[in-house]
Amino acid sequence: MVDVPALVAQAREGRPRAVARLISLVEGASPQLREVMAALAPLSGGAYVVGLTGSPGVGKSTSTSALVSAYRRAGKRVGVLAVDPSSPFSGGALLGDRVRMSEHASDPGVYIRSMATRGHLGGLAWAAPQAIRVLDAAGCDVVLVETVGVGQSEVEIASQADTSVVLLAPGMGDGIQAAKAGILEIGDVYVVNKADRDGADATARELNHMLGLGESRAPGDWRPPIVKTVAARGEGVDEVVEALEKHRAWMEEHGVLAERRRARAAHEVETIAVTALRERIGDLSGDRRLGTLAERIVAGELDPYAAADELVAGLTGR
Repeated sequence: MVDVPALVAQAREGRPRAVARLISLVEGASPQLREVMAALAPLSGGAYVVGLTGSPGVGKSTSTSALVSAYRRAGKRVGVLAVDPSSPFSGGALLGDRVRMSEHASDPGVYIRSMATRGHLGGLAWAAPQAIRVLDAAGCDVVLVETVGVGQSEVEIASQADTSVVLLAPGMGDGIQAAKAGILEIGDVYVVNKADRDGADATARELNHMLGLGESRAPGDWRPPIVKTVAARGEGVDEVVEALEKHRAWMEEHGVLAERRRARAAHEVETIAVTALRERIGDLSGDRRLGTLAERIVAGELDPYAAADELVAGLTGR
């Protein structure tokens, strides 16, 4: 058994081994997970969570690394959660993102963790919300969450971050892809990376045009800015940080930040509850109640929805 209070205290002191151990308990769905979350609850809520998403190859890892450097120059403690695709052989993370951010490995003010999706859709690992809470409670001022390369539906980061950054790059078909994808609906800040390539200005103009299509913003509403960067050389990164800080200030002024965090907590509770119910239903695979309900459906005495209602009522006591 792990001494959770001692581990949490060590994490608050900035000890990376303690942070790593806590996240491992989260990923492994440890029996002590509830104790860990209870200990972290009063310590979290101070970190600014920024999500970075976009198609494969747009430079998410390079941009994340550049943002880490910018925030460190400002004296901020930074946590990075890099969600990698799962290995088809071991089920673990391929760790490509962590390798590309190796320049920060020796910085005590930066904690980088790669997590495997383990088959979870949406561009994030299933344990990402709890891992974000660990980094928050460990004293990180900013938590950067980098998703796997996303497509049209893998936009879960919007429900986990305070601010969502969508990255695009010229010459990758992002304009056409974005027009039919959900990513145009989730971005708070848009970044056209690799802006030294031909077509960067055209990509920014096209993106600006598409953002304006059908938009119905009231005076004072947030209009997502478009920032051009060359993250590999650090160009434009300070402008991205400035856009992030402006968005944070706007959210605080209009009560949006608190509302987003309430929605995030509600989503987290719902996910945990649904998972618990699913596990209980899974335990019923050989249960007599499930078999009886199935027989009644086959006999035409009951429809599947009514059967499901009976099953849920039996599980919840209602």
